[in-house]
Amino acid sequence: MRLPVGEILAESFVFFFSRLGLFFHLVTIPWILSLLLRLASWAVFEPTLMSGLADKAIDIIPTTMFAVAWLRVVLLGPERVDRLPGLGWSPRETTFVVHLLQVAGITFLLLAAMFYMVGPIDPTTLGRASADPEALRREAMATPLGAGFIVSFLLALRVSFGLAASAVDLPWSPRRSWAYGRGNSWRIIVTLFLVLLAGSAANAVAIVVPLSLTHGMGADSAAMIVTSTASILVSYGSTTVLITALAMIFRRLTNWREGVPLA
Repeated sequence: MRLPVGEILAESFVFFFSRLGLFFHLVTIPWILSLLLRLASWAVFEPTLMSGLADKAIDIIPTTMFAVAWLRVVLLGPERVDRLPGLGWSPRETTFVVHLLQVAGITFLLLAAMFYMVGPIDPTTLGRASADPEALRREAMATPLGAGFIVSFLLALRVSFGLAASAVDLPWSPRRSWAYGRGNSWRIIVTLFLVLLAGSAANAVAIVVPLSLTHGMGADSAAMIVTSTASILVSYGSTTVLITALAMIFRRLTNWREGVPLA
């Protein structure tokens, strides 16, 4: 079958916005945990690109608890969520993390290596050629890492719909996702990329608007906390739309139904 990109996008957004009450019910504890982790990171580390990646790596824990619960909502219904996300960890969450590492682990490592090679970025030099030979050398070394990251990112998108299998206790691997998605590679990639693009735009707004408002009121000390609180919530919202799309792609490509063996 051919995936209907527009239909999956529409269904994913409609599913999310029609269940905002359930979203806030399930996301509250993971949202608080993510905020506390970010505040703890700021207290310990100087904000850099590498520390930002470390934050994302640690944030996998509350995000996974929420993602598994929401995937079960999409595939099985809200009554099949075992517990409120954030109140426990089960083998199901462990399986999800292992599968996520198989799908996106190399992509994350390539991104970290690229940031490490480039080093700190001076905003005043953006858009201008660097005269520093050391900076030029680091940028030249980071170029193949950047190319590898793009390829790895596209491959990760291609097989990521299999993450939905972990939420329903179905043994899975990226190899099976590749097989079930044959003939729909670019449709899968385009669908998920558009969801990520929309999420990135929403995250940018969630950062700029609260930051501008708090600075305008002279609340500089609280600006970052307010901005982080809003941006983390919006990030969870965009993640919710993404995993909803993953679940819908998974169900369409595999014809999965609970208790029915896969073809």
